[in-house]
Amino acid sequence: MKLYDYFRSSAAYRVRIALNFKGVPYESVPIHLVKGEQSAPAYLAVNPQGRVPALDHDGAVIVQSPAILEYLDERFPEPPFLPRDLVRRARVRAAAALIGCDIHPLNNLAVLRRLKAMGHEQPAIDDWYRHWVVTGLEAVEAMIEGGPFCFGEAPTLADLYLVPQLYNARRFAVPLDPYPRIQAADAACLALPAFRDAAPEAQPDAA
Repeated sequence: MKLYDYFRSSAAYRVRIALNFKGVPYESVPIHLVKGEQSAPAYLAVNPQGRVPALDHDGAVIVQSPAILEYLDERFPEPPFLPRDLVRRARVRAAAALIGCDIHPLNNLAVLRRLKAMGHEQPAIDDWYRHWVVTGLEAVEAMIEGGPFCFGEAPTLADLYLVPQLYNARRFAVPLDPYPRIQAADAACLALPAFRDAAPEAQPDAA
């Protein structure tokens, strides 16, 4: 199994956590987004969108982290990303979607670069980032249950989305003190090797 990856990509970070959590060995193929390697013809042949992550499993390539995470949970069902209870499953998915759909797209690298290309100064771009992260995290804090992870005593899909988003929030100096449940879930996750080993600074392309 190959994971086309970039160490600071939130979406790729989610998939690294998932693979570790499931105990699935994989080969990391770094694609350096800042250097533009995602636009090279060789990588566009893998993922025509020119984004990471992309997962190659026995020649079948899957792109977009939500699809990859769903595939991994179905292909390797233990331990599961979702609780058994239908209502709680929906709530876990909602929290993950809030992060993946409402926070992350507004502050990913492509968007921030576009804002700069449109003539916005860096302080204004940083304010844009913080505004959407804070707005989103306020909602996440209200939605999650805690205990100590986002939804109870085991990590779920919501935790896989939360930890990478918080890593980036810290890079942009977003204050996290107003979110005690979020901070508790993050700490519980980072106590686990599956999460720690997926961290950006632990990746081979981080050097």
